[in-house]
Amino acid sequence: MPEGDSIHHAAVRLRPVLLGGPLERVRTPSERTRPKRWDRRLAGRTVERIEARGKNLLIFFDGDLALHSHLRMTGSWAVRTVGDTWPRAPRRAWLVMGRGERDVIEFDGPFLELRTHAQVASDPRLRALGPDICVPDEVDPARILQRFRQDDPTRPVGDALLNQRSVAGIGNVWKCEACWAQRVDPTKPLAETSDEDLVAMVEWTAPRIQRTARLGTHLRPKQVYGKAGRPCPRCGTKVRQRGTGDDNRPTYWCPGCQA
Repeated sequence: MPEGDSIHHAAVRLRPVLLGGPLERVRTPSERTRPKRWDRRLAGRTVERIEARGKNLLIFFDGDLALHSHLRMTGSWAVRTVGDTWPRAPRRAWLVMGRGERDVIEFDGPFLELRTHAQVASDPRLRALGPDICVPDEVDPARILQRFRQDDPTRPVGDALLNQRSVAGIGNVWKCEACWAQRVDPTKPLAETSDEDLVAMVEWTAPRIQRTARLGTHLRPKQVYGKAGRPCPRCGTKVRQRGTGDDNRPTYWCPGCQA
């Protein structure tokens, strides 16, 4: 599932294409979206602003319409110069919007809805989100700590970092890397994790995820993520991996220095 920095960086890439004037092209190649006739509803409209909230991307148009996207495990946003090769098969494109020589393409959903501004503002899922760690002004460690302490104390701390109600934007990669950086075992219960460690993980993650949100996710640290069986870069112990939490997400950690 794309993490918060992926969505914020997608917004960075989409703004130069979509802002500045009315849409010149709108298409819905996928059989999933063609019957919705979004091409007719969005044709000629002007994008007023593009926002990222946690793992949600919101594109606001004039005329009280807004596109709400959540990519989950399969979706992606791409920018393509007209005439270039498609990054995925065109039939997998749920929506294509273009101005000038470039198109913005949303591939494979699975959640893409055209709504009113009021529906977005009242959406309970968006309203329930915690502070967005990709937005500097929203990162208040004390406030986020309070939200952690309102969570299930038996939840593994790594899984607690993924709870978007506590702090929005952290995904599986950042969860593993934050725990490793602060020598925290991600499998131990939240109740057994000190306030100091929770705050330290937030404060370590915030500037780094904000940087990748601006500049690109290729800059993410990857000391242990995806490296099961390899030596820990800090102590040399073999990195372990197992599924944890409600969604059994793969968790990577070093049993030698994360205890």
